[in-house]
Amino acid sequence: MKSDEITLAVVDDHKLFREGLVSLLRKNTPQFRVLWEASSGTEFLQKLDSGVPDVVLMDISMPGMDGIEATSRALALYGSLRIVALSMYGEQEYYLKMIQAGAKGFLRKDSDIDEVSQTILRVMAGENCFSNEMLLSLVTQPPLLRDEILSEREIQIVELICAGLPAGEIAEKLFLSKRTVEKHRANILEKTRCRNTANLVAWAMRNNYVKS
Repeated sequence: MKSDEITLAVVDDHKLFREGLVSLLRKNTPQFRVLWEASSGTEFLQKLDSGVPDVVLMDISMPGMDGIEATSRALALYGSLRIVALSMYGEQEYYLKMIQAGAKGFLRKDSDIDEVSQTILRVMAGENCFSNEMLLSLVTQPPLLRDEILSEREIQIVELICAGLPAGEIAEKLFLSKRTVEKHRANILEKTRCRNTANLVAWAMRNNYVKS
């Protein structure tokens, strides 16, 4: 395998879509190599034994074991696996469950190949890839005044989290230890009643901490 090569797996029960996506990836993105395909969550888990890819493109809605359960089970075995959910319009009710299962991003099935490629590269770089529209759909709390519940330091950290910075870089920018940043992040999640970073980014956009 080349050092800059990114290996992929595509999991979808619709054969035409799956094979079409694989064909586009092979034709238009030479740095990507599709290790294998799977037509169900069960087959996906079985094929992990034959090779663990860098990134998995995972359909959410599949018969038998769906993408949510397959993602949760796979990450319990391979915690560093990066999974991007493939969704259709109207599947918003699954978004939060997929994030909670550990998905690193979402792609609509009508996305063009450039968007697919960019999402894969961003996930490989350690980013979460969730559209503003999708994140806002997860927020149920009413908007709050900007300074209503967070301290000035916590607001700084929220802004940097929303900018995509990991804890280590936030610590350097604010002259704090990484452990202190992580403690602040835990306190922020508790105060805002957000389950994870994706929920927090959505909450921050809704409450005017960052622009959507």
